[in-house]
Amino acid sequence: MQLSESDDDPLGLHLAALAVLDEQGTVVGWSRRAQDLIGYPGPDVIGRSAFEVLVDPGDLPAVKDAAVRCRRAGGWFGLVTVRHRGGHGVELGLRVSALSRDQLREWFLAGAPAADVLAWQRDRAVLDGLYRRCPIGLAVHSPDMKVLRVNRAIERFTGVPAADFRGLPTGVMLIPDDARKAVDRVRQVIRTGRAQVYSEQYVRLERDPARERVASVSSFPMEDAAGRILGVAEMIEDITERHRAQHRLALLAEASTRVGTTLDVGQTARELADVFVPHLADHTTVDLLQLVTRGEEPAPAPAGAVVRAGASSVGTHEPGPLDPRGEPVEYAPNAPQARCLATGRPILEPVFPSDWQSRTPGPGRPVPEPGSHSLIVVPLAARGLVLGVMSLWRSRRPDPFEADDLTLAQELASRAALAIDNARRFAQQQQTAFTLQSSLLPSAVPQQSAVEAVPRYLPAGAGPGLGGDWFDVIALSGARVALVVGDVVGRGLHAAATMGRLRTAVHTLASLDLEPDEVLSRLDDLVNLLATEQEAAGERPVTQQVLSATCLYAVYDPVSRRCTAARAGHPPPVVTTPDGQASLLDLPAGPPLGLGGLPFEAREFELPEGSLVTLYTNGLIGERTMDADEALARLCAALTRPADPLQETCRAVVDALVPARPADDIALIIARTRVLPEQNVASWQLPREATAATRARALVTDKLTEWGLEHLAFTTELITSELVTNAYRYASGPMTLRLIRERSLVCEVSDASHTSPHLRHARTTDEGGRGLFLVAQMTERWGTRYSREGKTVWTEQPLPEGEPVPGVRSH
Repeated sequence: MQLSESDDDPLGLHLAALAVLDEQGTVVGWSRRAQDLIGYPGPDVIGRSAFEVLVDPGDLPAVKDAAVRCRRAGGWFGLVTVRHRGGHGVELGLRVSALSRDQLREWFLAGAPAADVLAWQRDRAVLDGLYRRCPIGLAVHSPDMKVLRVNRAIERFTGVPAADFRGLPTGVMLIPDDARKAVDRVRQVIRTGRAQVYSEQYVRLERDPARERVASVSSFPMEDAAGRILGVAEMIEDITERHRAQHRLALLAEASTRVGTTLDVGQTARELADVFVPHLADHTTVDLLQLVTRGEEPAPAPAGAVVRAGASSVGTHEPGPLDPRGEPVEYAPNAPQARCLATGRPILEPVFPSDWQSRTPGPGRPVPEPGSHSLIVVPLAARGLVLGVMSLWRSRRPDPFEADDLTLAQELASRAALAIDNARRFAQQQQTAFTLQSSLLPSAVPQQSAVEAVPRYLPAGAGPGLGGDWFDVIALSGARVALVVGDVVGRGLHAAATMGRLRTAVHTLASLDLEPDEVLSRLDDLVNLLATEQEAAGERPVTQQVLSATCLYAVYDPVSRRCTAARAGHPPPVVTTPDGQASLLDLPAGPPLGLGGLPFEAREFELPEGSLVTLYTNGLIGERTMDADEALARLCAALTRPADPLQETCRAVVDALVPARPADDIALIIARTRVLPEQNVASWQLPREATAATRARALVTDKLTEWGLEHLAFTTELITSELVTNAYRYASGPMTLRLIRERSLVCEVSDASHTSPHLRHARTTDEGGRGLFLVAQMTERWGTRYSREGKTVWTEQPLPEGEPVPGVRSH
């Protein structure tokens, strides 16, 4: 017979009520604990039948039946009700065991209150469950860092039988680094007496060091009744899959905020490469079709050159020797990247040959570092088109990629591909707008003698498309020049197209020689007309954002050194005198173009020779990093050296005000004024009389002879005679004849009339009407300009090739 000697077992020798029965059921032994529990002292029951004394008559049949089964089995355990001396029943847990002595058979009974027995059985069941059935690992360590016991979950975790752990050093099944951490953890619990709950640990088993696992460890001390620490128990749960799932979800959330922050194809590719390292891979490359990087539409079947758009490696985010960003990448025909690009299907290779790198040709081979052992390649596809491929390698992390890693890479790649395609479409639209805008902006400054001008156009570094800024230098009659800058509100193709229409309108109005305020009034009418047409066509009614513009129009005359300017909601120009004093020109602001009905006001001022006139758009002074007044002060400070070459002055302005990537488009013109020498201009006042034409011919002939232009005397006499005769016939008061010798020979006749001459074809029977027709045939250009005093009819004759251009004084 074996009885429990456990201190807490209620049926053990120390706690149980004990009795001995002979083969007939007579009581032959009775303990003091039995007397206390049932109430009968030993003399009252010894020698009597237990069935008569301890069993209620009503329970007797069931008890005798149990006794029969006990004899057959050699023992019995169960719950019975025993009659107390006081007459009431006592429910006991009873264990019956057979005793053999001198060929006699007796029965040893151990009993305890049923509640105590059931409670102890439950505790034993819990303990048995922890060691045999619990899925969470349990390990018990002694104070001297030995394993006392582990459960079967640890056995399944390590692959080592639980019995083999007893007496082994703590952490013996782990690699050395992880074993030291396990020992330190147990020692800290023993030293402090405080539990450590839900501590996540990365562990590798010594028998499988390539596989990294994550365990949640809760450690707590075990104490006796006196508070002495008997050891440390640890609950160990393998949470590798849960941890990886949480890690993947976190990486997915992080990628949603880090990838696609800009509408730039290259930047998006680099963001995608960076988000994987080091969280999922040791090395990442993003290779795109070259068509995609240029913003072009890729073909349904991926073809053409592939370039590396992004790469990242553990320890660095800078391109390395094997990471030539922007350079072509060549794949071997059997390379995973080539197959993925051709089929559009992902590839997972947990283990691939170590020598395959040597079989991949080209300077842009796709492996960034030798020693990689696991590979994922996923296509970057959006809207049914394959844009490129993304490759993930592991070389430092020993565990290979899994199917869940491939799923995560596909999800991130699909999101990034959509961002890349959006960036490609934006680049395509931006390139279209840039091409349109470039074709609409002037390609060169026209040759003229009034000013030396240097323009500069700077497109915005970021934003939803190019703006509608423009500039112009327009040669006018009488050696004058018009300087124009404008800014259409809005961005993109609409703004560029509107800019082109306004610029064309400015050229047309400039050819009519209108005053600056009149030019702006006509432009304002045009903008209102365009807005009306757009609304009538059913387009979105936010035309104020697109069909609104600002403009500055200035006309400089190198003969009189007078400049007339007007502005429509545009920043005022900066004028720098020859002594280096730079200041804003006091011009009435005027409303922006498109408001309609409000007048514009022009102002005239005189400019000394060698002055600088600087016209610019709002992007130059509208940078968010500085106040507008500060920007204007910097602009004036950069323009205080009028004698410097204009290219250097332009560069100084840009350096002072423009960051590396301006937020808005910028148009800038810096013009240095010139003055025509007095000897190149001749002017006469002619009275209104019949001999005026004769007098004019004589004056012209003498002056052309003086200038050495006798070969132009005949045609110039005819032109002058016709213009003076028309003024004599249709005007009142005296007239002015002026010759200007610059890049062409200009002949002007001014009078006080506002009646415009018209070119017409005279019939054969008409006596007149052929004068202006002849003038048009003998000149390169001719026209009429109006002023408050009257009108001026002018003509231009080209100087013969090889004729030296007369000297033009410039600062």
